[in-house]
Amino acid sequence: MKLVVQGGTPLKGRVRVSGAKNSSLVLIAASAISSGEVILDNVPKIADVKTQLEIVRVLGGQVVWEGKNTLRLKWPGRLNCEIPYSLAKKIRASNLFLGALAAKRGQVKIPLPGGCNIGSRPMDLHLKGLSMLGFDVSLEHGFIEAIPRNVGGCTIYLDFPSVGATENIMMAAAGAPGTTVIENAAKEPEIVDLANFLNAMGGKVRGAGTDLIRVDGTQEFQGTRFSVIPDRIEAGTYMIAAGVSGGEVTVENVIVKHLQPVIAKLQDVG
Repeated sequence: MKLVVQGGTPLKGRVRVSGAKNSSLVLIAASAISSGEVILDNVPKIADVKTQLEIVRVLGGQVVWEGKNTLRLKWPGRLNCEIPYSLAKKIRASNLFLGALAAKRGQVKIPLPGGCNIGSRPMDLHLKGLSMLGFDVSLEHGFIEAIPRNVGGCTIYLDFPSVGATENIMMAAAGAPGTTVIENAAKEPEIVDLANFLNAMGGKVRGAGTDLIRVDGTQEFQGTRFSVIPDRIEAGTYMIAAGVSGGEVTVENVIVKHLQPVIAKLQDVG
């Protein structure tokens, strides 16, 4: 794809921000934990979401779009536990099914994910978390396999506050007996959104948004209806584009708190 942008014109008007891509991808995976139907509102119909939904179907889940941005998800009691490489190579967020399937199915086998070239982002912390929760974790021939042995709550310190590792550990811990404490956890808004979603299904997650998250495990997850947070990256992009072009743009459907770093920098440059 080739995009040609003709600059030099101040941007003006109103734009409505989509639901957060990164939150949508993890909530779709986390819905596998539920024993009932999950309805997600404000889901963007974009390529990564469509690929994530292909994985849902392969695992045995049912997917129905309603209107433009509402998604119905329903999972059977017994799921497939293996994701094919042909899908995993398309999208890094395929790794988020690791924690969800561990919580729901126990055993899980997924390929090393692809789909994003933003630096080198290994899976070490994800595997460390599952191992400490009591799974036998192996990495062979490009596949990660986790088999439950003595699963239970524990304290996990992350050497780096990885968003994906925090999310996978939260999901796996949500279905594990006992209390799990995640130290040096990621604090991004998408982490808070996942915690709120798990709690809406019957989970018990506290501390999301801080570097210390507590998860009390349970097997009682019901269906729910939940709205995805707005995409702060998309909103910030529009704000910066309006600023550098000398324009005036109203950005709608945002959570201002999520945009404070962008607002602060825009104010710094006048």
